[in-house]
Amino acid sequence: MEFRCRLASANGQIVEGVYAADSEARLRHDLEEKGLYVLSLQPRHAVAGVSLQLPRHRGVNVHEFLVFNQELATLLKAGMPLVQSLDLLKRRITSPVFKTVLDDIHEKVRSGTALSDAFASHGDLFPSVYTASLLAGERSGNLDAVLRRFVDYTKIVTTLKRKIGTALVYPTILISLAFILVSIIVLKVIPAFTDFYQSFGSDLPLITRVIVGGSEFIRTQFPLIVAAIAIAVVAVLAWVRRPGQQARLDRALLGIPTLGAVARKFATTQMARTLATLLGGGLPLVNALDIAAKSIGNQFMAAELAVVSARVREGASFAAALEARHVFPEVAVKMAEVGESTGALQDMLNTVADFYDEEISTTMERFVTLVEPILLVIIGIVLAGVLLALYMPLFQLTSVVSGS
Repeated sequence: MEFRCRLASANGQIVEGVYAADSEARLRHDLEEKGLYVLSLQPRHAVAGVSLQLPRHRGVNVHEFLVFNQELATLLKAGMPLVQSLDLLKRRITSPVFKTVLDDIHEKVRSGTALSDAFASHGDLFPSVYTASLLAGERSGNLDAVLRRFVDYTKIVTTLKRKIGTALVYPTILISLAFILVSIIVLKVIPAFTDFYQSFGSDLPLITRVIVGGSEFIRTQFPLIVAAIAIAVVAVLAWVRRPGQQARLDRALLGIPTLGAVARKFATTQMARTLATLLGGGLPLVNALDIAAKSIGNQFMAAELAVVSARVREGASFAAALEARHVFPEVAVKMAEVGESTGALQDMLNTVADFYDEEISTTMERFVTLVEPILLVIIGIVLAGVLLALYMPLFQLTSVVSGS
């Protein structure tokens, strides 16, 4: 990506220019290392801080990343030194982005940098839970086991996301096809009938006049409608990108029937799975909570977990801090309480994650089973209403002709 920067040097000189980097955080870090002060930094193709350029995928392929970690864990368990393991594995990588990153990581580790710090230097390319797991493995001297635990964690989370996405595919296809079909009727079919109706010389039924008027308005004002939709989309994106607005949107999402419950359970299973992985690697609970808060996709739930982390840092128990927020499900709170009292918090967190994984799968299956026939009925009613409005004048004309 390219960024337009306004910089100040140590002697007070102001410099403006365009710089290329993998991410904004990476570029800011590189510029500050050179002794430059960043006055402003935004994407090159941006208006009012909103990028108008479609983002290009610059991330690391999940499958290739998991295979790399599995092979790295195997080599470390077999006793091969870390530097040699990285040197061997980087040659087998096919992704240009990942290969470039591994070349840099290999050089840093060979010069004495810790593996966790080497990965953390690449900003948003890798999740914070991964770099934290590496740090925990380095501290405990059990890096291969931590890598295997992270691979298992990622596989489970990825499978759950895939199930949710698969469950939503069919309803999305139905809605899209219905929208396309109605658009064709409104923009092409109704205008053809309108010319035919004008030859009647009589008043049309109310429902027909409404359909014809709506079609005429959409056709004549189509550019204005498209422009209004585009402006609304840009405005919403700009609003969401403002600090704190994403959390408000995510909080509203939690109030939607069925989907809100799924979003809450998914955030809970992300929290529980991440905490269990980090605690299993030997990371303290407070540090694990800070990282888990960053790994939750729902920003409102993430902010609530950050508050829980602050309460735990002050001396409160994890379960009591969770319960005080009234956001996380009661079952998760009770199981966390049992885990703390028995000294088996990691096992209980894994149990919570497994429990809500099953709950999400069951809920999504029921949701799709219920939504599919409802969507079909709604689509059928809409199409039947449109067709009835189109053919009702023909029925009246037939009755007039037959009566005469």
